[in-house]
Amino acid sequence: MAQGTVQVTHTGTSRWRRRTGEYASLAAALEAASDGDVLTIAPGTYRENLVVQRAVTLRGPEGSPGSVRIAPSDGVPLTVRSSAVVQDLHVEGQDSAAPALLVEDGAPELVDVRVVTRSASGIEVRGGARPTVRRCTVDNPGGIGIAVLDGGGGVFEECEIVSAGQSGIAVRGGAHPRLERCRVHHASGAGLSVTGEHSGLEAIGCEVYEVKGSGVQITGRAVAHLTDCDVHRTTSDGVTLDTDAVLTLADCRIHDIPENAIDLRSRSVLTLTRSTVRQFGRNGLSVWDPGTRVDANQCEIHDSTGDYPAVWVSDGATVVLESCRVHDVPDALFVLDRGSRADVVDSDLSQVRNTAVSVSDGATAQLDDCRIREAATGAWFRDHGSGGTLANCTVDGVQTGVIVTKGADPTIERCTVTSPAEAGFYVSAGGRGSLHGCRVTDSGGYGFHVIDGCRTTLKKCRTERCARGGFEFAEDGPLVEDCTSDESGGARTAASTASAAKESAPQTATQSVGLLGAIPGQRTTDPAAEKSAAPEQPSRSSKDVLGELDKLVGLESVKREVRALTDMIEVGRRRQLAGLKAASARRHLVFTGSPGTGKTTVARLYGEILASLGVLQSGHLVEVSRVDLVGEHIGSTAIRTQEAFDRARGGVLFIDEAYALSPEDSGRDFGREAIDTLVKLMEDHREAVVVIVAGYTAEMKRFLSVNPGVASRFSRTITFGDYAPEELLRIVEQQADEHEYRLDTGTGEALLKYFTALPKGPAFGNGRTARQTFEAMVERHAGRVAQFEEPSTDDLTLLYPEDLPELP
Repeated sequence: MAQGTVQVTHTGTSRWRRRTGEYASLAAALEAASDGDVLTIAPGTYRENLVVQRAVTLRGPEGSPGSVRIAPSDGVPLTVRSSAVVQDLHVEGQDSAAPALLVEDGAPELVDVRVVTRSASGIEVRGGARPTVRRCTVDNPGGIGIAVLDGGGGVFEECEIVSAGQSGIAVRGGAHPRLERCRVHHASGAGLSVTGEHSGLEAIGCEVYEVKGSGVQITGRAVAHLTDCDVHRTTSDGVTLDTDAVLTLADCRIHDIPENAIDLRSRSVLTLTRSTVRQFGRNGLSVWDPGTRVDANQCEIHDSTGDYPAVWVSDGATVVLESCRVHDVPDALFVLDRGSRADVVDSDLSQVRNTAVSVSDGATAQLDDCRIREAATGAWFRDHGSGGTLANCTVDGVQTGVIVTKGADPTIERCTVTSPAEAGFYVSAGGRGSLHGCRVTDSGGYGFHVIDGCRTTLKKCRTERCARGGFEFAEDGPLVEDCTSDESGGARTAASTASAAKESAPQTATQSVGLLGAIPGQRTTDPAAEKSAAPEQPSRSSKDVLGELDKLVGLESVKREVRALTDMIEVGRRRQLAGLKAASARRHLVFTGSPGTGKTTVARLYGEILASLGVLQSGHLVEVSRVDLVGEHIGSTAIRTQEAFDRARGGVLFIDEAYALSPEDSGRDFGREAIDTLVKLMEDHREAVVVIVAGYTAEMKRFLSVNPGVASRFSRTITFGDYAPEELLRIVEQQADEHEYRLDTGTGEALLKYFTALPKGPAFGNGRTARQTFEAMVERHAGRVAQFEEPSTDDLTLLYPEDLPELP
């Protein structure tokens, strides 16, 4: 029963229809109205179930929005089956099994209608209906906001779903609506849900947020196109595709997602253009299963809030990234499983806390013209069957440029690695690969480091200014052709030194011209090779080694500690020979102190001392760091730590910057697994290897507190203090004497002043700084003397105060 009246303005030409009438109920007014008539509803609540079957206009009074309420006790409050106009009404439903506003036929216009209900759906469009819905609001905490079903369609402009107990907007059964500038929020299901074959959705300028399900969910062969849309602040994934779904995102923004920003499975296909994915808790792109594919062009993925790779490709899926940027993430791209593939073209991967590109379990990655910057590892091909191609890529500012392990076999062509902290290319544990025309410059470690007899192929590769050497290979190592390095007095090709190598290096029957032995300045790291070579050179006595230790500049407290340890071991050995009990001396050590204080040198001498006393078999030094021990998937860390320990059998395992194994914000970090594995190995093989861990003093205290078993394994901590200015001067004097230079009168005093004024911050390198100072003096001296037409011997050897570099 109505609480107001309905005025019907007749627009027909018949004289019987020209008058205006008032009716006490909406049903009576609709019965009297004809096509084109306008029904103006007075304010009030109408408890009627209305069915509009003519092309009339049904509206509330102007200037009083919400004053007309259609609110029956059950059933569908308003059903439209014609091309009517419905405007300024407030519709309330109470039937959980029926929609509040049902459009079944025609092309009606719904304008400024507010639906507040607890119905199965707020607005439902079915069959051949094609409504135009403008500025309508749905508040339905009991069901779906807007449902478009069974071939329905229509256009929804500037509509808002303020709450929904299920999906905000649901499309299924072959329906095809279009959304323009709509907002969907506070839904308990998906924001936008499109399901079923022949179902489709087009959305332009829409926003989905604060939903408990996925922001956008496309499944079961459905198709959707989103342009200039925002999806954010969801509880589940941002966008989900499943079972042959197809989605196009253009100029969209997916952000503030606690789970996967975009997740695809079961042969779904996503085209992503000029879109941004940021602030996601798991993967930015998560792509699974054979036939599933993502094509991304000019997109940006960044600012991960979790500990997962930004792009995850597995189980045979394919991802193509073209002209994309991935940055500020834990890992950029992980490709796993046979059949999985990633093609990356003209893209930037930067500010990556761990690995930029990881390829494992038989997967393939191809990178062309890409740039990788500021990552722990540039690219890591992990295991057998994994491979692909890196072509014309640059890797800059990383710990290690490219790692190849466990049978992986990539092709790397015309790639450049600049300023790696540890190595440009590192191959171990049976890794293979082909490196052609690659270059490493300014490495803090080696340029190309190939161990474990890996049969990598290097052709026309080049290194420049690598701190530890351009090429470091195991004896039976890679195949090398036309490779050059600027070390050992200038660049020479491998082929040009082959004959010299045959004379100086052991050869096996399987070696060919261009093997490792032809590389200038080769250093062998294979423990087996070191052991076999040891008998050719009689080992020094402990007295001789201690004599070399005494010649080191400074380190007086360190020398006392090492002598005390040596004396205890020697006396213990003599007591055993005399049939007496010998005190158990733990030989594992902790070295703390700043860089450049001689920790590695003392560790090498300590190993040689133990070998001379018969405590260790060979005393060789195996130096490793975090990158050598820690893998990035479950199980790989224990294997790598075991391999490093095995290489050190009979000698010393020196772990530099050991505190990096236990970062303060460890999260999913596998460094702790390396520590746990190491502790067990030290216990199980206590006589086989001596372990020395080294690093900054404060950080090493934290490291020793991480695992209860760690501190108990080390007998003592030896602190390496910073060098005093006088000691730095002595190092420069030694360098000058070794290289046949002399310090002029006054140069020594100038050096003392220089070293006293030199800032001693975290970047201060102690002995390394002294050597760098000498090298800088030699360069300035050369620039000065080069101007002399006939320099004298004094001119060529004397270093003056003016040759000192400027203070930083």
